[in-house]
Amino acid sequence: MSSATVGLVKATWHADAVDAFAISCSSELKSANQQIEVNTYSVPGVVEIPLFTKKLIQSQTVDIVVVVGLIADHGVYRHDFVASTVMDATMKLQMETGVPIIYGILTPQEFMSEGRAEFFNEHFIKKGKEAAMSVLTTLDNERLLAGLHKQTG
Repeated sequence: MSSATVGLVKATWHADAVDAFAISCSSELKSANQQIEVNTYSVPGVVEIPLFTKKLIQSQTVDIVVVVGLIADHGVYRHDFVASTVMDATMKLQMETGVPIIYGILTPQEFMSEGRAEFFNEHFIKKGKEAAMSVLTTLDNERLLAGLHKQTG
């Protein structure tokens, strides 16, 4: 089994939920019986994720990136514009660089409602585990494609 380095880029806003995702994802990857190194990086908010991720990929120190954040509708600004902009920039970056990015930036409904903090903490733990499984599947697919390239190249 070959080794891989995962860059986990997380926003610091809504840290409880975001950290639950990051810890869950990292723990799941470290227990996967593979040689996976997880390096975690923090950025202020989700709008900083695409640029930091671009620079991280350019450093050539990661094989795959997981991005995580939370975009909540606080009624102050148009959260849907933020979500769309961050998603578009991240997906464009993935396509331009060829480095896979697992997208864990969530836009929950009713995040600010009473009792929702506990729900979302558990939800983000689950989503972190799902992101880890996506990393493992994507790494397997990358190895498969590399093998196919060697056969036809």
